[in-house]
Amino acid sequence: MNQKNYILSIALLAALSAASCKSKIKIKEDELYSRHLQRHVKLGIVSTPMPGEKEKMNLLILNDGQEMGAFRVKDILDSLYKKGAIQPLLIVGIQAGDRVREFGVEGRPDFQKRGDKAGNYAAFIDNELYPFIKKKAGLRKFNSIAIAGCSLGGLSAFDIAWNHAAKIDKVGVFSGSFWWRDKDISDLGYSDSLNRVMISEIRSSRKRPKTDFWFYAGGNEETSDRDKDGITDVVDDTKDLITAIKKKNIPGATSLVYVEDATGKHDYTAWSKQLPAFLIWAFGK
Repeated sequence: MNQKNYILSIALLAALSAASCKSKIKIKEDELYSRHLQRHVKLGIVSTPMPGEKEKMNLLILNDGQEMGAFRVKDILDSLYKKGAIQPLLIVGIQAGDRVREFGVEGRPDFQKRGDKAGNYAAFIDNELYPFIKKKAGLRKFNSIAIAGCSLGGLSAFDIAWNHAAKIDKVGVFSGSFWWRDKDISDLGYSDSLNRVMISEIRSSRKRPKTDFWFYAGGNEETSDRDKDGITDVVDDTKDLITAIKKKNIPGATSLVYVEDATGKHDYTAWSKQLPAFLIWAFGK
């Protein structure tokens, strides 16, 4: 090989190497102190490279950030990005504290007084986390913002999206705990219509947020079937919530997706199988 060809080959390899580095998904950890939660909150951050036009970066806030490994967030984002299937995306996973107190429906604890700090958690995201992420990313605003969660974290994500639609455009709920109730089902006065907190909240609310919704439920998550209709409660509860949303006739809400897997269990193996479809729905090109 002559010197000219050798130099060209080295330059080509260097260019390919630089391109490869630029395409890599970045992972890091961070932390901030929350006055709303009175604790240090650890964050897991996974992101595609920052685009040349920074305002094209999108944000996904993820509940239960301590489970990002089980959720396969990095691997799935890496695969979608390499395929060119997804827009630039920053995912921030919030590691849970006392999740049975911080997750729930703002202002409406369940019958065991769980979820009493749901309002504090929502305030943390709205007033502390969002400004913190913007500053760290060097952005004035994101192209779009979504929040997502699984199980109780899904209930929390939906509640926050519904009540803070000015900042959150989309929400993803994986097997949301929409059974969350303010009266025990063993009580004689219990009613599915009145005592499932989030569903009751939507039915009575005057809010009509222009939010896009994505839901998943598995048919093999549980055996509980309150109304004895042969359909597990997680599926029934999710469908009842969707019906309540549709009855609001929300103007400007362009998308409401429901995905059901008859064999899906209540675990991260099942949820991670659905994550690519959610990410493409929320941030696909």
